[in-house]
Amino acid sequence: MAEYRKVYGLGAEFDSAASLMSAAETVRDKKFTHWDVHTPFPVHGMDGAMGLGKSWLSAPVLIGGATGTLIAALLTFVPSWGIYPMIVNGKPFDWRVLPAFFPIFFELTILFAAFSTVFSLLIMNQLPKWYHPVFNWDQFKKATDDGFFMVIEARDPNFSESRTREFLESIGGKNVTLIHD
Repeated sequence: MAEYRKVYGLGAEFDSAASLMSAAETVRDKKFTHWDVHTPFPVHGMDGAMGLGKSWLSAPVLIGGATGTLIAALLTFVPSWGIYPMIVNGKPFDWRVLPAFFPIFFELTILFAAFSTVFSLLIMNQLPKWYHPVFNWDQFKKATDDGFFMVIEARDPNFSESRTREFLESIGGKNVTLIHD
């Protein structure tokens, strides 16, 4: 008896970056939502062809940077103005000492923004991901050299194995293959 393996999606190979870009525009217009393209190099304009919007990464980075600034303010103002106010060599301990704290503000703002960037990217890219079903596809080995691929996932609401296969072939996909988990 054959072992049952869950279907991940359908993959198709394209001849060039231009044909893949045209196919991506067609797939976007057909309202597919769970699909991706794989190329050996970045293709200018592919984000627009896929209908991808602005990244949401800027919000966590802003929140991380603001948190770093707030913590820097608390770590400098509270001890110097509240807990241990001390005049040393006639230097004030009020708002006029603010420029002395700028390096601390800068460093903690950058540190917290950097950490929030790294952790947000890990979450956004679902990393660490030790395995991806598309690696089961023999043709996909060319993706880092000279292959241009599109994969439409089975979890897409518009996915139907037969109709999606015909659709990929009609837009120029070659070696259309069913990919299993």
